[in-house]
Amino acid sequence: VVAVTSVLTARAEFIDIKWNEGTFSHKASVAPKKFLEVCGKLVKGGNIAWRYAGTGESEFNIHYHVGNDVIYAEARRGIASAEGNLTVPVDQDYCWMWTNKSAQPIEVTVQLKRDAAVGK
Repeated sequence: VVAVTSVLTARAEFIDIKWNEGTFSHKASVAPKKFLEVCGKLVKGGNIAWRYAGTGESEFNIHYHVGNDVIYAEARRGIASAEGNLTVPVDQDYCWMWTNKSAQPIEVTVQLKRDAAVGK
């Protein structure tokens, strides 16, 4: 069973990852010049299979913060969809982030699946 959280909004948005039996799904509209950020606590050694699809290109990254520094696990520009695996290097709050640099809104659908090592 996959939990789906749907939010259509015209502003920047921060979403907390709420796992449902190891999965998380979210769909949102990202307004022009705004962003969507999906964040949650992950445990070192865990693995997150991720994928997303958008209706237009965006700047995408997976990151976490150490003090004032931003550490990027993944960063891509000008793409509408991608997928991969994040092997968690340190216990931390990680964020998947999309920035819409275009003049039109885009829809983004993200799916995350964690392995058993990630914890609850």
